[in-house]
Amino acid sequence: MRTTTSRDVFEYAVLRVVPRVERGESLNAGVLVYCRQRDYLGSRLHLDADRLRALDPAADPAAIGKALQAAADVCAADPGAGAAGREALGSRFRWLTAPRSTVIQPGPVHTGLTEDPDAEADRLLSLLVLPVAT
Repeated sequence: MRTTTSRDVFEYAVLRVVPRVERGESLNAGVLVYCRQRDYLGSRLHLDADRLRALDPAADPAAIGKALQAAADVCAADPGAGAAGREALGSRFRWLTAPRSTVIQPGPVHTGLTEDPDAEADRLLSLLVLPVAT
């Protein structure tokens, strides 16, 4: 029997924008969070267009934003997400975190414990993606 304060294992990965793959420079732009025990798969996105332009003045924030949104749509099983969006949660997370050589790249998968994976997604976005408050 699960108590309301039980903690479950979750996995997460940062979504990185690599506007010029040959340079290898990246900008954190989102997080993916998966918790099998809570039947949860979620994402949070934030694309900082100014930081993106600092890496590549020719980068197209609108196109990159659409690519990030496509990943979020797979996470959310949006009907427009195609076959990947119809997979089971774990399969979708593994598909989204598989290494690729494109402008949107997942970072390594990490684990932790959480009581609330949705709140964890918010926390990770703040910690790993949003600009640091000064």
